[in-house]
Order: sequence, then structure tokens, then C-alpha cells
Amino acid sequence: MSVPTLSLSEWQQRLGADPVQGLAPAEAARSLAQDGPNALPEKKANPVLKFLSYFWGPIPWMIEVAVLLSALVGHWADFWIILVLLVINAVVGFWEEFQAGNAIAALKAKLALKAKVKRGGAWLDVPTRELVPGDLVRIRLGDIVPADAVVLTSDPIEVDQSALTGESLPVTHGQGESLYSGSILRQGECDALVSATGLKTYLGKTAELVADAKSVSHFQKAVLKIGDYLIVCALVLVATILVAALLRGDPMLTTLQFALVLTVAAVPVAMPTVLSVTMAVGARLLARKEAIVSRLSSIEELAGMDTLCSDKTGTLTQNKLSLGEPLCLAGTTPEELVMAGALASRAEDRDPIDLAVLAGVKDEKSLAAHQVLHFQPFDPVRKRTEAQVEDPDGREYWVTKGAPQVIAALATDTAARSEIDRQVAALAAQGTRALVVARADAPGAWRLLGILPLSDPPRPDSKSTIAATEAIGVRVKMVTGDQLAIAKQIAGQLGMGTDILDAGTLAFADAAQARATLKEIEGADGFAQVFPEHKYRIVAALQQGGHIVGMTGDGVNDAPALKKADCGIAVSNAT
Repeated sequence: MSVPTLSLSEWQQRLGADPVQGLAPAEAARSLAQDGPNALPEKKANPVLKFLSYFWGPIPWMIEVAVLLSALVGHWADFWIILVLLVINAVVGFWEEFQAGNAIAALKAKLALKAKVKRGGAWLDVPTRELVPGDLVRIRLGDIVPADAVVLTSDPIEVDQSALTGESLPVTHGQGESLYSGSILRQGECDALVSATGLKTYLGKTAELVADAKSVSHFQKAVLKIGDYLIVCALVLVATILVAALLRGDPMLTTLQFALVLTVAAVPVAMPTVLSVTMAVGARLLARKEAIVSRLSSIEELAGMDTLCSDKTGTLTQNKLSLGEPLCLAGTTPEELVMAGALASRAEDRDPIDLAVLAGVKDEKSLAAHQVLHFQPFDPVRKRTEAQVEDPDGREYWVTKGAPQVIAALATDTAARSEIDRQVAALAAQGTRALVVARADAPGAWRLLGILPLSDPPRPDSKSTIAATEAIGVRVKMVTGDQLAIAKQIAGQLGMGTDILDAGTLAFADAAQARATLKEIEGADGFAQVFPEHKYRIVAALQQGGHIVGMTGDGVNDAPALKKADCGIAVSNAT
């Protein structure tokens, strides 16, 4: 999903924005009338029309013909039985779909309800649906970004966009860079210029893909083939009977009555009802195991699935940072390294990095025995935290943790700095995030202690589940918005293979490219740096290759592919 690459001044000129006063109220009203509300249109189907749609289609037509023929020949018992079966089939299908809800409503729930907007020089609380391009908005720590916007303030901020792009770690944004609607501000605050609203936002384009994703299930195709075959057989037999009757001179009324009875008998009136009821019973059994089925035909698709595309962040992994094995420099123990990192952390800030470091402390009593005299929290400019600490013996010292290049620059020991650089480079090649920790026994006399590796670890049951899935003939492919190195590392840990492709290199421009790309997709173990449209195209390509495709996911970025897949599976805690 590309965003125009413009400078801040070009954005302001393009949007006609005033970064000091904001839009005038009258101008905002005109833009709202022109561009429409900053909301995802919710497709609401008339329930009566939806119910009646279950009486329209090849299979219902066959049953309805049987009902009419039964009435014509006066077989009223058959008439009522077939009519009841027709209604039951419609009721079962309608009720299951009614319970499923609307997929776009889940996307709409991600949007913030109100935003702080500057109009006519005054800050106002405005409903997000009334935002227009060119509005000046203020976004604070923990706020959901209300529309696609461009950062105006110079201080860097950190944004969690995992539900949109699949990136597991917060992303740093600076002045002039774009923010996606629906992402969450994790560090700092900023003023931003609204660049797109509604369906023109990144989230809106994802919703459009959801609306466009339509497919006829293999189950429906099979039922239609069976029905078509039986109808053709019935027509051939009726034609044969009519020709034979004409040649033999049989009474035409008797012949027609016999032909009608044969036609009624040939129509599979009970088949749709039996199949719908059987799958509805299966859906109820799955519901008892906390697996909710929103589309009955997906049960049959799940049974025939041969390829499963799985999102990584939050599906195969925990979407939660975890502390790895500490890498200590000479003279430092792992316990000392983790303790120093924990003292430079603060639980009440609910920062995911601080919480991961604190969770790694084995001796909580020793941690509690230290008193933090002064704490300086992380900010995107300094890129480190710092604490002044008093140990149980009354000695004061300082600890700091943060970005490797920042912490290493504090120390004067060139050998230690070189070792830190080497180990950080090795971790980066594996896709692992590194925090460097240092200690000073006197102000400014920093000594490097080592590195705390951080990663989003796999779920405990992911590896065994993948192995069990592949053992029954289903190929599992990882699909993630994370970097290539991270994807390869996690795939290797889960035993999936490390043939991971960069989704940006996949080409679908023409038929020849699509065929070549299909071979790449079929052979790959997974895909990295994936956007929602990539997931959608990957699923579509596999379907065109004759595969029955399943897709698992937990975020808004997975919604288009989930709907396009033959069997879409939303995991627990999904957005």
C-alpha cells in the first residue's frame, strides 16, 4: 500500500492546510460535503431480502419446480414435504449467516470516536467521522490515529501498527512521515495533518478489499454439479418417455402426468437441507470447542484444504516482546545485566520493552531492595532510559538502557564498544532487537555491561500444531509484514523452512508473470514485508493454481485475505 512521497510543504500546499490556524470551519464543512465522512460505509443487507435470496439459485429452482409439479399432478403430500424442506434449507442458511455479522463492522470498530482538531485557531473535540483532508489533529500517547496523516512536529514518535501491517515492533516516525488510520501512538505525542479520510485511507482500502473478496466455495460448486447432472438425466428420461409415448400412441395426459412424477423424483429436494443441517450440527459441535463457524460451507472447505497461509504476528507468535539469553561482556554476570536493565525500566509506564526486561528478573526480592532515586523515561530523541539507584548498602550508581549506538557512545572502552557492535550486527542478521545496558559508579563514567536480546517469541503450541497440520497433508506458509530476517528466524524455529520471499518482488502484471509467480508462491515457505493486497493476491494466486486455501490471521491487515480464502480462520484476541 503506497503513500505519496511528498515533503511537508508539498503536503500543506496539496491539502490547502494552515499548520498554525487549521482549517476554517466553513472550509471544513465544504470538504466534508465534497469528500464524505471519515468512516467506512457499513453494508447493511435487508434481512427480508436476504432470507428470500435463499429461494433463488439453481438448487432452490429445482426444488421449486418440484413443488409446482407436485401441485400440478395433485400429489399434495409431496407438495407439503418438499415445501417444508425448501423452507428449512433457507432458515438454516439464513440463521447461520445472520449470526456471522458484517466483516466491515469489525474494521470500523478500529477507528477512534473523537479527535482533537484545530479549526479557526481553536482546539476542538470533533467526531472522527467529521475529519477532512487538511485538518490539523493532535495525537497523544495511547491515542488511535483517527485518519491517515502526516507528522508535523519535529520530535520522533513510536507507533504500533501491528494490526494494520503485521509489524510486531513499534515503528519510529518523524516529521513529514505518514501515519496510518487505526494505528496506536506508543511513545511521544504529535500534531499531524490529515492526508486522507474514509475509504481513501490505508484502513479504508483494506476494507474495500474485504468488500471485493467474493468466491464460490468448492462445496457449492459440487452441489451445483450434482444438481445439474440429475436435471440433465431427468430431462433426457422425460424426452425419451415423450418420444416413446408418441410412437406408441399413449394418451398424452397420462404421459405428461408420468413425466411430471419422474421429474419430481429426479430433483434432489432433500440434498441441500440434509447438507445444511449436517454442517449446522458440525458448527454447533465446533462452537462447544470455542471455534465459531460463520459460514457453513467453510466446514467442508476446511476438510479439503491443502494449503494454509498463516499470519505470523499474534498467530504463530505471541505479539509480545520476550527477553532472550543475555549477552554479557567480560566481568558481568547475566543476573547483573538483567538487574541493571530492570532498574532502568518502569512497570507503570506499561512500555512493552520495559515489561519484557522486568519479566526477565529472577530475583524479585533483590530488585525490590534497590531504591530508584530518579528515573528518566525513554523518549525518541535520547533513545534511552536512565535511573539513579541506591543499593541495599547505601551506594549510589546509575544505570541506562537503550539503542545500541546511543549506549555504546556513552562508554570510552573501545574494545567493549567493538564487541557490542559485533554482537548487535549478528543479532540484527537474525532479526532480533537488541538493547544495550551500561552502568556508571560515578556521574558520566559509563561501563558497558552487555546486550539484552528482545524478540516476539512463537506461541508454545505453534511448532507442534504446524507439524500436525503438515502431517495430514496441509502445507503451511507464513505470511507476515515483518522484515525478511525476522520471518526467516521464526520460520526456522517453527520447522517451516527458511525459503521466505519478499512480497514486494512478486509480480502479477500479465499472464506469463502470474504463472511464474504462482510457481514461486507454491514453492515458498513464507512471505515477508507483506501488505494486505499482497496477502489477497497470494491467496488468489494459490486458488487459481487449483489449491483449496485456508488463511489464519488476527489483525485488520488480514481481513481481505481471510474473506478471499476458501476457509478464513480468525484466531483468539483478533482485531
